Amino acid sequence: MRIAVIGTGYVGLVTATCLAESGNEVVGVDKDAEKITVLESGKIPIYEPGLLELVQRNRREQRLTFTTDLASAVKNAALIFIAVGTPETVTGEADLGAVWAVGDQLAQHIRPDAVVVIKSTVTVGTNRKLMERMSQKAGRPIEVASNPEFLKEGAAIDDFMRPDRVVVGVRKPEVGQKLQELYAPFLRTERPFLVMSPESAEMTKYVANAMLATKISFINEMANLCEAVGADINEVRRGIGHDQRIGFQFLFPGPGYGGSCFPKDVKNLISLAKSLGVEVDLIESVDAVNNHQKQILPAKVRKHFGDALRGKCLGVWGIAFKPRTDDIREAPALTLIDEMLKQGVLVRVHDPEAIGNLKRIYGDRLTYCDRPYSAIEGVDGLAIVTEWPEFRHPDFELMRRLMKSPVIFDGRNLFEPKAMKANGFTYYAIGRGGDG
Repeated sequence: MRIAVIGTGYVGLVTATCLAESGNEVVGVDKDAEKITVLESGKIPIYEPGLLELVQRNRREQRLTFTTDLASAVKNAALIFIAVGTPETVTGEADLGAVWAVGDQLAQHIRPDAVVVIKSTVTVGTNRKLMERMSQKAGRPIEVASNPEFLKEGAAIDDFMRPDRVVVGVRKPEVGQKLQELYAPFLRTERPFLVMSPESAEMTKYVANAMLATKISFINEMANLCEAVGADINEVRRGIGHDQRIGFQFLFPGPGYGGSCFPKDVKNLISLAKSLGVEVDLIESVDAVNNHQKQILPAKVRKHFGDALRGKCLGVWGIAFKPRTDDIREAPALTLIDEMLKQGVLVRVHDPEAIGNLKRIYGDRLTYCDRPYSAIEGVDGLAIVTEWPEFRHPDFELMRRLMKSPVIFDGRNLFEPKAMKANGFTYYAIGRGGDG
């Protein structure tokens, strides 16, 4: 099948590559000429495990190409996926400007039987508005389907190739059948292909992310309460996680959630509800709890050093909002860094993949280190913000020698408090029954 994917960001590039891997002829389109140049050179502009190899293989086998020429890319395509960015506005709504712009262009160039598929995360009702807008500009009906993505950064290839489910929103059964044919290679293990209305599909994306965000904010709030009463959140988490009604997923306390999806989608859902006059007290609380949680690590650092904080040096392990990605959007580490710089603290940072993105924000205000141990040379303390696997089993004896003061602020509960005390560290965790 001939397919065009408009937008070669995270979602678009993964979608285009995985669809090419299953034998389709796919062209990725982007107005950013620099990004297309990078892709045509055999490189990729993001870090995602396994993606580079798939891009290179499918380019060699001529199933995957890239261009800035939208008109030529879509003229023969049976399916055109819209995967452009929909960033959050100051009011919490999704900025749909790129979606409307792409739709206006597509209306002039797509073939009569082509189906447009919205892959971007969009406000509920966008599908209908885009269909009406495109049909009016084209002077004929244009079918627009919704196909929300549920990709986890760091595991996107596996999520696309072996999805829990595929959700599509369509108005005509034949459109659903065409999409089911497309996704059939990925559903051979009897995973469900769920067909619903476009509005339900759009809402499914927001509700799924809001539910996961709720679990994270819940366990973080309980961790703070455990700390206050002397309980250990890890023990409590085991106590509730074995209840099959609850489970263990997304029940790991930390410094708050970040990334491109949860913060934006929760705020967008709140904005949608307000526009309709519907109260969503729980979801508003989820957002508020997360904003508070991002201040937990900075507060622990301030409390430990007190009035002597200014002029101290803090090492930071982990900048990306989660491991196996270079994405630092809404990352809790940024909140910590901002607060430390505000307090006059010198900051040394290390992350296996995200340093380049960090430099574009902070320039020469930070010291960037290519190895974890380089980031703790002469520091007065270490903050661990992202749970990269290589941080889990460090050489504690070497760390004590390198650090000016053996103090660790562990935002991911990587270590056991008693063991850290025995190793000679002052150790602060999240919800582990008391600090220090």
